[in-house]
Amino acid sequence: MLFNSLHFLVFFPIVVGLYYGLAPRWRGALLLLASYYFYMSWRAAYALLLLATTLVDYYSGYRMSQLPTKQARRPYLYLSLISNLGTLFVFKYFNFFRDTAVQLAEALHLPATAVPAFGLLLPVGVSFYTFQSVGYIIDVYQGRLEAERNFGRFALFVAFFPQLVAGPIERGGHMLPQFKRTHRFDYARVVSGLRLMAWGLFKKVVVADRLALFVNPVFNNPREHPEGLVLVLATLAFTFQIYGDFSGYTDMARGAARVLGFDFNLNFRQPYLSASVPEFWRRWHISLSSWFRDYVYIPLGGSRVAPARAYGNLLAVFLISGLWHGANWTFLVWGGLHGLYLVVSTWAKPARERLAQLTGLAAHPSLRQVLGVVITFVLVAYAWIFFRANSLSDAVFISQRLGNGWAALDGQKVATLLLDFSQHYRPELAMAGLGVVLMLVVEYFGRNRSLQAWITGQPFGVRWVGYAGLTLLILYLGIFNSTSFIYFQF
Repeated sequence: MLFNSLHFLVFFPIVVGLYYGLAPRWRGALLLLASYYFYMSWRAAYALLLLATTLVDYYSGYRMSQLPTKQARRPYLYLSLISNLGTLFVFKYFNFFRDTAVQLAEALHLPATAVPAFGLLLPVGVSFYTFQSVGYIIDVYQGRLEAERNFGRFALFVAFFPQLVAGPIERGGHMLPQFKRTHRFDYARVVSGLRLMAWGLFKKVVVADRLALFVNPVFNNPREHPEGLVLVLATLAFTFQIYGDFSGYTDMARGAARVLGFDFNLNFRQPYLSASVPEFWRRWHISLSSWFRDYVYIPLGGSRVAPARAYGNLLAVFLISGLWHGANWTFLVWGGLHGLYLVVSTWAKPARERLAQLTGLAAHPSLRQVLGVVITFVLVAYAWIFFRANSLSDAVFISQRLGNGWAALDGQKVATLLLDFSQHYRPELAMAGLGVVLMLVVEYFGRNRSLQAWITGQPFGVRWVGYAGLTLLILYLGIFNSTSFIYFQF
């Protein structure tokens, strides 16, 4: 069931109405049933996998809560890790490693064992709910969190439908206490949640899905579009498409949870305003980057070790992050690029400071900030090529052709190329461009909740005229073909 589908438009109001109409003791059961129905609407059989993860991790956490030392708890930690990571390996990575091993054996002229490929569909959201559950288990093992004794409450923590399939990846210490509270109907809170859902829907159907009409033909057939200008425009379009798509999903998830009385952590904070790549990762997919920081990077030693090992830790974390996104070399290269960006950024920090002093930029922090934002945006946009490309060869082709034909371009040729573009994609690009501008302006002025406070402070009539305007933009400019969210494939 997609947030941008008629199915969800019917499902969600029914759940909300029943939720606030039922006695508090029955609400958890309602949300658990609704969450499993939500998940089973894709493929009912994979609900068994979700249930198996829940059972193993509930049992592991419960048994660890009865043991006083980490050494005694360790077998149950291993049980959970093997179960969760083994599930990910079988469904997501087995065929990738099998194919890679076969190709390597052939390249070295070695005999390759005929291991059959698995014909399994990747369960929706498996990477998200397994990481959320693993985070809970590690917190219990470390003694940072008390194990949840109520099985239904733990099952709801793993399966809660607003963030089940694409996050944010929540922590047990943040969500489990919320499931214990009684949430009363709060008009202002419900309206705030619906407003956030509407804004997320705008970013999805007006911005992301319209940009996809241009991005997909170019990235799916890059050799038919070898012009550098076309490839640059497609790369820039995807940069905003993936932000509109993923942050739009997150806004809708946070809004749906808010309507029901729950708070999710912020997952995006104007990432394209970052003045460095480390700052970008403090603003982009915050729940995943903080998960890797707390459960992988810091246990590896983080930055407390020798510089060479710290750099290795960074590269390892981002290679794993790339592999988490998909079993493809394109994602590994994307993760490796960001790891390299962070290593260079950390290593070159003293040199950057000296350069700023020599060039006078140190005395102009605003100009330095702007330059940092521009450079970071270019680096991030370039890395998105590998993330979006269907194969490594396509990504290399696009990278090599980004500068193709620029020297021969003059004003007339640019105008001709843009005219041809506008004729082929004329409504989509114009409307998507309008949506991108509106999205960036609203989110820029909405920093630090100032826009939310301003909206709340307006008279009732003014607020609802604004809501009606946003609804009309969605209805008239949106694409309603139930296009899946990009991160559902992960």
